[in-house]
Amino acid sequence: MRKKRKNELKALFMGTPDIAAACLKALYEKEGVRIIGAVTRPDRQSGRGMKLVFSPVKEFALEHEIPVFQPGTLRDGSFIPVLEELAPDVIFVCAYGNILPHYVIAFPDLGCINAHASLLPKYRGAAPIQRAIMEGEKVTGITAMYMDDGLDTGDMILKLECGIGEDDDLETVHDRLAVLAGEALCRVCDILLRGDELPREPQDSALSTYAKKIEKEDTVIDFSKSADTVVNHIRGLSPSPCAVTRTADGKLLKVAAARTCPAGNWRGQEPLPGTVVSAGDGGIEVQCGRGRVKLLSVIPEGKKRMSAGDFVRGRKVFEGDLLKY
Repeated sequence: MRKKRKNELKALFMGTPDIAAACLKALYEKEGVRIIGAVTRPDRQSGRGMKLVFSPVKEFALEHEIPVFQPGTLRDGSFIPVLEELAPDVIFVCAYGNILPHYVIAFPDLGCINAHASLLPKYRGAAPIQRAIMEGEKVTGITAMYMDDGLDTGDMILKLECGIGEDDDLETVHDRLAVLAGEALCRVCDILLRGDELPREPQDSALSTYAKKIEKEDTVIDFSKSADTVVNHIRGLSPSPCAVTRTADGKLLKVAAARTCPAGNWRGQEPLPGTVVSAGDGGIEVQCGRGRVKLLSVIPEGKKRMSAGDFVRGRKVFEGDLLKY
């Protein structure tokens, strides 16, 4: 049954990082949508001076005079009075950072709708962009979905695809998905403003995969794997937190960019994975379990990002060195 066309959507937004701020911006600029509040994670301390840092969502909200809410927890029900006072028609969510309790999800009449950075049911979880690139996917995207009590398990509303090129990394894919996330939620708004029912497509959990949070151990480069796998690993973690290895003297070396390169003879023997087979202005060529990679951009311990050639010219790595964490 067709609902009466809505003249305005009262929307509460929940999110924290840059991709969420891009969604908030798109919704703020969307005709017919009134953002009545932005809920984001508490401020964090950063740097040597432990200065309080606002989330990107909070920064945008303050600049545009949107009320900001930063509950320490939602689980104790203390946010219920805020919801009752705001009375949102719909809650939009993108990368809030915490699982939402049932009372939040069930509160708005039009639903609690999330923009998730994958083509569900693949890559449910906290790190869908990183994991998709690390797994060598050629296509990812944004899924607008109803939230439920599971982890990214709700019914899907619509999907927008985004290609992943061989030269893409976390930054470039993230930035394209940030635009698509805002577009996806705005398309949802179009349907709601027309008074139409949103589509609902249940996920096939048999096809689901889990994109767990990136932990320290996930950043370590395993040169025993194929060159393609090593490069995908590096791309999926660049520019932050970056894939890591250690130089022959034990110093931490972050790798920000790399590409595969043809394998050839080296001193008449098959080098061990992680062996530096050449080091020069063009980069640092490293043996993998199958094939080789050329490190193009690195971040030495205690230094800023530099070309691998500059690192070599600083005499910090030599042919024959073994890179191993």
